[in-house]
Amino acid sequence: MPRRYCLWSSIAAPLLLIGGWTLAAAVQPDAFSSTRDTISALAARSADHRWIMTLALVGVGVCHLVTARGLQPLALPARVMLGVGGAATVLVAAFPLPASGPSAMHQSAATVAFASLSLWPALWRQPGSTAVRPPATVMIPATAILAALVLLFTAALATGTVVGLAERVAAGAQSLWPLATVLLLRRPTTR
Repeated sequence: MPRRYCLWSSIAAPLLLIGGWTLAAAVQPDAFSSTRDTISALAARSADHRWIMTLALVGVGVCHLVTARGLQPLALPARVMLGVGGAATVLVAAFPLPASGPSAMHQSAATVAFASLSLWPALWRQPGSTAVRPPATVMIPATAILAALVLLFTAALATGTVVGLAERVAAGAQSLWPLATVLLLRRPTTR
């Protein structure tokens, strides 16, 4: 059974992320498009009220770190990978996009965050454990879906179409999966 605080941190992560991008987008000029523009643009140095998305990203990262610490039933590599994703999310906020042009530090942090938050479910199983919860039939497809959503986001970046939408779908799914895992682990076992 995961630690009780995991439930609260895993609920807070998607609320902060989705609430953050919704509120931050609402206070941007009319030229901003959630379908076209990235989440990072909401925290960029040139964004209006950038503090909203910056705080949301920091909160999401901290939530992932807290959840990773409390998911004791999962193998250590899964918890470490989720924690790395959380730390990288904090770094995304710490290295915002400049007013113009790209940022290698921001892009590196975002890449690590997206990769880690997609792959951690595949590492869930405790070596030698006979009781496998959640089952492989849940965790392996979850990894495949999360990775596919990140690949779709990467394709959107390459083509320049619906980048914001693709990123929001991928990031939203990644923020929800820790909650799904906590809920699956809290279900009573049937023997």
